[in-house]
Order: sequence, then C-alpha cells, then structure tokens
Amino acid sequence: MALKAVHVSDVPNLDQVPENASFALYSTRFSNGVDVGRAGFKIPKFLVIGHRGNGMNMLQSTDRRMKAVKENSILSFNTAAKYPIDFIEFDVQVTKDDCPVIFHDNFILSQENGSIFEKRVTELSLSEFLSYGPQRESGNLGKPLLRKTNGKIVSWNVENDDVSCTLQEAFHKVNASVGFNIELKFDDHIVYQHDYLINVLQAILQVVFEHAKDRPIIFSSFQPDAALEIKKLQSTYPVFFLTNGGTEIYYDARRNSLEEALKLCLEGGLQGIVSEVKGIFRNPGAVQKIKESKLSLLTYGKLNNVPEAVYMQHLMGVDGVIVDLVQEITEAVSDMIKPSQEREDGIVLDGEEQIQVEAKPQFSQRELSFLLKLIPELIQL
Repeated sequence: MALKAVHVSDVPNLDQVPENASFALYSTRFSNGVDVGRAGFKIPKFLVIGHRGNGMNMLQSTDRRMKAVKENSILSFNTAAKYPIDFIEFDVQVTKDDCPVIFHDNFILSQENGSIFEKRVTELSLSEFLSYGPQRESGNLGKPLLRKTNGKIVSWNVENDDVSCTLQEAFHKVNASVGFNIELKFDDHIVYQHDYLINVLQAILQVVFEHAKDRPIIFSSFQPDAALEIKKLQSTYPVFFLTNGGTEIYYDARRNSLEEALKLCLEGGLQGIVSEVKGIFRNPGAVQKIKESKLSLLTYGKLNNVPEAVYMQHLMGVDGVIVDLVQEITEAVSDMIKPSQEREDGIVLDGEEQIQVEAKPQFSQRELSFLLKLIPELIQL
C-alpha cells in the first residue's frame, strides 16, 4: 500500500460526515453495539483494551512479556487481536509533512558514528520517521533505534520486531474486529498554539474519515485543548479526556484531578474519562460522580495487569481497562466477569456446547464498602 502525507489543505469540511462513518460504533465483539448520542456514550460491557497493542515495551524489565513484541506496531496490534479484546490503544503524532504516524515517545533516539542524538517526531518528515528501525524492503538497514528508560539509553531490542507504521496503514492492516482508541499525543512541556492544534487534528481526522469505515473509534488525549477541539471538529466519534487523576501535578490545573477532568468533560461535551488507575483507587468516590454525570470511565496503569485490581474496578463501576498483559487479563476477565447469558449454575451456553467457567469472587455490600475505604490508604503506601 502506498503511503502519502496528508496535507491540511486537502481536508474536507469536517461537518460533512462521510457516508461510511457510523454514528453508532459497532464491533463484532459487542453484542449490542456502542451508542454515541445526546444521552451519553454507553458501553454495553466491560472493555479490555490492549495498551499500544499487545502491551508497552519495558526494555529493562526482567519480564519477557514486556519485550515480546514491538509496541505500537502492526504486529503488536494483530497479536493483541488474537485475544478477546475490544479495542487497541495507540499514540498518534503528525509529522512535519502532515502524516499521522503511530509512536509514543516525543523523540526518536538513534546513534551515528558513535554519537547518540535525538530528533522530535513531529519535526521529521514521513520518510525520515520510517528510516529508523526495521525496514520494509528486505536487505535495507534502518538507522538504529534507541530508547531512554529510567534515565538510561538502551537499544530498543525486542523478541519480535516490526517496522514503524502510519495511522493509514493500521486501518488497512489490523484485524477489523478490534476498535481503535486513538490517543492524540502531544508533549507535556509545550504550550501549543490553537492553529497548530487544529492543523494536527485535521490531518488525523482526514485519515480517520477516509479509512475507518465501520471500525469503532475512541479519541483520547492528555492535552485538554486537543480533546476539546477534536470534539468541536466532529461529532461522529466519542472523545475521552486522559488524566493522571491527581497522581502527578502539571502546570495546567485541568490535568490535576478527577474533579477537574469531570468539569472539563461536562463543559466541553466529552463522553468520558480515562484515568490512571491509582487515581481511581485513591478517590473511589469520584467514580460515582462520573457515572452520575453519564460519562464513561476507563483506566490505565500497571495495576491493570493485576486481575484482582481489574475485578475490583468492575465492582466499582469502571467501564473498562487498558492493559499490557493482554492474554492474561482477557482470560481473567472471562473467568471473573461472566457474560450476561450465563446461567446461575455456572454454565455458559454457546450454541450446542456448554462451557464451564470459574465462579467470580463474591463480596457483600459491607465487605465492598470496607475495601473501598481501605484501598485509598493502601495506594498511598
């Protein structure tokens, strides 16, 4: 498939939604679809979302699973799609020639003649961006790709590597059964001008409207203005505000608490919040406020790789989790959070087959109240 840069001058009037853009998100893994409307964004089941595909890379980790597949790659996305996930989450930035690419870090690190250098992704052209790491053409050698982790610069070595990719490629090459949670990636340390934000968002929307077809899409961003602006630019897809939930403090006060996130969503007409899971556990009372406001609530963070923490969130009313250990968590969710068609005797009917599932943990209301009071204290330790 040929790759081309998308220029903002080519972007159509975004108020005119293409015929193939669905207002009711639907995935083959959802039985009832996902409604987007004035009554709020309704998620019909507990979602499991693959973080950067099949999980982020932690290059210094002793856990081989964190270095199994190159994050934010077509290979990672399709590896995650082998499991019963609903969405994959990935980071999108726009190159200097207006092409949306999938990459998490703000800078690409490489090495030449023994010297390490870094280049900002948004200051590279598409061809420059694709020149790092594995190459599409066999025999071609890409520039080495390094990464800064825990203050050290290490080679980006994984067991199963893959080429860098564009957003357009993802739409064409990733299993159509999974939705895309597209994080609009911006640098936390830059104050962006309005015109620049609009330019970036229009380039991304151009690709989405041309290639998404019926694939479910959720937009999300830590950048408050980007989240608000993409909601203004289109009404087809839900927009979630990403927040650390008060676990880190930023110059922009809108990012510093779940209360501020809730306020931003209500004022801007956004459909949901994605919080660091520790923010939810430290402030469980915020979950009820968010749900009463008819907003959806997802979480991310390392604790989402712990099945018990995921189940606790399900009990609290969280709508879904973004996870690194896709296989393990999808299996745990299938065991602990039983489908609605399950019978009381623990048997799930699937056509003519009967599948025995494990019983989920049972908590009385008193025990649940105690846990909700205890968890914030434990998280502070």
